[in-house]
Amino acid sequence: MESCTSLSFFSTLSKPPLLYDTRISLSLYKNTSNRRNLRPLMEVSGFSYQKFIHFALDQTKRRTHLVPSPLKDNFSSSIPMDGKTELQILSFQAPKIRLLRSLCVEGNETMQVLDLAVFPKPEFDLPIFCANFFSTASMNIVVLDLNPLHDVISRKDYKEKYYKSLMPLGLKYAELLPWGGKITSESLRFFSPIVIWTKFCPSQYNHNVLYSAFMDYYKAWLDLMEQASEETSASEIICNCEAQHRYLTWRAEKDPGHRVLKKLIGEAHSKDLVKNFLFNGVDELGNKTFLDYFPEYQCEDGTVNDKRSIIGKSFEHRPWDASGEFVGNSFS
Repeated sequence: MESCTSLSFFSTLSKPPLLYDTRISLSLYKNTSNRRNLRPLMEVSGFSYQKFIHFALDQTKRRTHLVPSPLKDNFSSSIPMDGKTELQILSFQAPKIRLLRSLCVEGNETMQVLDLAVFPKPEFDLPIFCANFFSTASMNIVVLDLNPLHDVISRKDYKEKYYKSLMPLGLKYAELLPWGGKITSESLRFFSPIVIWTKFCPSQYNHNVLYSAFMDYYKAWLDLMEQASEETSASEIICNCEAQHRYLTWRAEKDPGHRVLKKLIGEAHSKDLVKNFLFNGVDELGNKTFLDYFPEYQCEDGTVNDKRSIIGKSFEHRPWDASGEFVGNSFS
């Protein structure tokens, strides 16, 4: 992987979009000795995440009966105020998929964003496919994962079921797309042992590696989907439902993508888009509040602490070994 000259993300935007953790160190590493060997930075306007979306939809249609979700129609009025940026919203559903949705920000000279996720129906304990990509002319920030529905630290059975066979895939891309720096346990508890959390300088090579990783991870998720059996136990379905609701509640409350969307479409539209589209299910899958799940964020006046990454220790290096065992000792 190529190194980058030092650049603080916060000089571009106040918060990183569509990622879990805003205290992640986003200064890119300086390597003056290799500066002459760096490939030229790519123009943001010349790079598009459309082929990622097309690949996901094409592959899904090959594996299952994918149909449009009416959810998209509710957000057709979300038009960026700058008159230059394009906000592309797609949503689908399938027999085992509650929601496949994507948000793509394009046409902006300073950034490109892709947030693509696939949420299983509660009758299936499948991981949640998650691709959060952010690009500027100077850097890329990436989270790509099959987010575990259940805790992979305490639930060894769940880790064995879904991630044991995928560790070679994870190790391959851990080498090509190295760990991106400090990340707190708040974010890590929603990640799997094969998560790709990385940042890199834009280049055709790096984008090709990212696209390859996206294709392989998405096909791996589709394989798991095809093999998944529908749960018949009411208690297990309730457990799956609550696990997904907890994930959605966290993301809807703490996801910093709201700050970027607020600049593009305004406060009211951005809140609606984050809660009811990006993390749809907060109002449908459960009744618990954010503080019911995460009481440590309650302020003295009973409100939610709006700061991020204030709980738990940070992990500067990948906290899983080659077999997928957590080696970070603890999250606290």
